[in-house]
Amino acid sequence: MLTTVTTSAEARPRRRWAILVVGVVAQTAASSFVYGVPFLVPALRDERGLSLAAVGVLVAAPTTGLLLALVAWGVVVDRVGERIPMATGLGVAGLVVGGIALDPPSSLVTTALLLGVGGLGAASVNAASGRLIMGWFAVDERGIAMGIRQTAQPLGVAAAALVLPVLATTQGPFVALGWTGLACLVAAVLVVAVAQDAPRRAPAPHEPTGNPYRVPTLYRLHAASALLVLPQFAVSAFSLEYLVREQGWSPGVAGVFVAVAQILGAAGRIATGWWSDRVGSRLRPMRQLAVGSALVMLGFAAGSVWVPVIAVAAIAVGAIVTVADNGLAFVSTAEMAGQAWSGRALGVQNTTQNIVASVAPPVLGALIGATSYGVGFAAAALAPLAAIAVTPVAAERAAVEETPARSPGG
Repeated sequence: MLTTVTTSAEARPRRRWAILVVGVVAQTAASSFVYGVPFLVPALRDERGLSLAAVGVLVAAPTTGLLLALVAWGVVVDRVGERIPMATGLGVAGLVVGGIALDPPSSLVTTALLLGVGGLGAASVNAASGRLIMGWFAVDERGIAMGIRQTAQPLGVAAAALVLPVLATTQGPFVALGWTGLACLVAAVLVVAVAQDAPRRAPAPHEPTGNPYRVPTLYRLHAASALLVLPQFAVSAFSLEYLVREQGWSPGVAGVFVAVAQILGAAGRIATGWWSDRVGSRLRPMRQLAVGSALVMLGFAAGSVWVPVIAVAAIAVGAIVTVADNGLAFVSTAEMAGQAWSGRALGVQNTTQNIVASVAPPVLGALIGATSYGVGFAAAALAPLAAIAVTPVAAERAAVEETPARSPGG
């Protein structure tokens, strides 16, 4: 929920920006490992003679570990603070991945298990860094702060895409992956040196202090956010393939187009956070972005059938619009959960989003393969249309109306 804060800029600790930078670095390092294994697939197949099914097990291992640990890390963070769990998890991920690089296991199962353990450690950052930002930034800055934090995942993926394939060619896939482990260890040191646990404060008026899942608001928010993941991954998973196979673009040109669109999408997350701070709402902009996502999906579907240039334009716009809601959902989740439960709630939020992110590409791929891009993206439009109805805007509005303004010392 949003509360009105009148704290002057001079009264706010300057260290909050340094802590935000460290949070972004930590999340970028963790993402480069968790989402970097796909960029090693050609080298892994060449070196180990693995089938696509076998290498798929390795690709899925870090994200599986991440999913299994998100809520558990949230519980830990709620009880002991953010700094130590973040540093510990990053240290575990860095040591495990470094061990794989120095002495690659010969067994596929052992390698997958170790990568899964690395994912378990990396999950600490997902659970803790968002809560850290919520504690250090006032309500009128949280949107843009979380928007900046949410750029870390695309930055981590971009770094892995640029660096890992080249290193894998010259040094081997596991040594290349080891550099992401080193990045996690460096990030762990930075967390210990710079980050501080968010200040504990008295609950604000009307802020939840007990279990927020006793009412349906958070369930609806998680559901709406998960529904909005589907158009995001429809664009990210199939835009390159569509441009190359259907439009006849070269892979290099298509790759540059998609990369630029992703960078613009990261900038869009920051702009959306700033927007939410200005209007004093997270969920109204989120619902409006759901409308935009539905229009983009339908525009692509129509363009792929009748006017291909519209489909290309929809990819560019979709790379921005479909990811812009992500930070809003995270901020609203933490605000509605309250200080005592925000770590666990953010863990649940991460879990639901990652489940949809794992399921969406194969399901949409099967539908597109059996029918067409037009049918597949038209079906994907149903998810943001449902999110328009599910997003609990009224609950946020009621919370704001019931909450009195707080003094600078409140």
